[in-house]
Amino acid sequence: MALFPISDRVKRLHQTLTTFVEEVCVPAEAVYSAQLGPPGQRFTRIPPVMASLKQQARALGLWNLFLCKPYTEGIGLTNLEYAFLAEVTGRSFLAPEATNGAAPDSGNMEVLARYGTDAQKQQYLVPLLDGRIRSAFLMTEPHVASSDATNIETRIEPDGPDHYRITGRKWWSSGAGDPRCAVFLVMGKTDAAAPRHRQQTLLLVDAAAPGITIHRALTVFGYDDAPHGHMEISLDGVRVPRTHVVLGPGRGFEVVQGRLGPGRIHHCMRAVGMAERALDLLLDRATDPARTPFGKTLAEHGSLPAAVGDARVAIDAARLLVLAAAAAIDQHGPKAARLAIAQAKLAVPAMACRVVDRAIQAYGGAGVAQDVPLAALYAGLRTLRLADGPDEVHRLQISQAELRRARRCRDAAPRRATSVAKL
Repeated sequence: MALFPISDRVKRLHQTLTTFVEEVCVPAEAVYSAQLGPPGQRFTRIPPVMASLKQQARALGLWNLFLCKPYTEGIGLTNLEYAFLAEVTGRSFLAPEATNGAAPDSGNMEVLARYGTDAQKQQYLVPLLDGRIRSAFLMTEPHVASSDATNIETRIEPDGPDHYRITGRKWWSSGAGDPRCAVFLVMGKTDAAAPRHRQQTLLLVDAAAPGITIHRALTVFGYDDAPHGHMEISLDGVRVPRTHVVLGPGRGFEVVQGRLGPGRIHHCMRAVGMAERALDLLLDRATDPARTPFGKTLAEHGSLPAAVGDARVAIDAARLLVLAAAAAIDQHGPKAARLAIAQAKLAVPAMACRVVDRAIQAYGGAGVAQDVPLAALYAGLRTLRLADGPDEVHRLQISQAELRRARRCRDAAPRRATSVAKL
């Protein structure tokens, strides 16, 4: 943090948040998991400890940190300032929700803050900001290549002068299993004949609307991520008022791109914190004097010190990519910062996966069991290499930009050659 001009206010928030996460959230993880209950009840109850965590976070001023300038609904942080705080929340799977900054709510709230009408904000944004309801984001579909959002097949058709009807099937609808989920943000096609990026529309859909069926909760390496879950959902003629269109018909792709840019970097901020926790766990295991395979601690064996050094460098390098992307958003906006965001999204989850994997190896059988959080960390991070655009999409975006630069360099080569000849 010393390398960056961070205000005293953010330093105080960072210290308060660090204490809250390490001394309150981390110890509460086992309590939360126990309170979820048996499999048949995991999507019907909210562990009571979460309400306590939220109450403490609000009292400490750690609420809605994610909604950065220029949104007046937040606390006025820049994206760069928030990056330092989001990293801390990544150290506990409870901290993002406890501070009301968990996905998909954070991205959905940003959509409403940026594009919502006054009526939409009053109906959905206000209770989301207050933590009274939760939300889900429905874009990915099981039967198309959803890495290209223009492929979606869910139909949004006119139903009289004042309504639309939605028909389609979605999956990986994160947040839809939560009993507090009150609104779905649903992406579908309103005009298949329009230009490719003007075919889609985003609608706000009441989660209890007739015609919605939640078929199952998808698991991530066996984790159901209850109570919010990742649900497979069908929408069979779901009727929605036209006033629930976000920004306007045919502008869904535009809205989604505006949502995913900041959302991607928020994921990366937290992923750095996840990697830091994994490294801490690795160091604890490596230096444990009670564990001495072949008469030495793990830290005294040849390969582990090298792995620790590599992890330290990788985490610090990844953090700089995240901070650079956050600063670019502050200075130029999410659209202009898209390449910096893509670089972070490509590099950070993959880095964190490697760090967690090495920590798992040090823990042996315990590393893949439930007594330490490494297996759950790995499952979440490996999924992040697919969520909000897979690695391949970001890699392609970066390479295309570099190839365009190559053409500019080639065009400039004769001029450079002439200049050298004159010398």
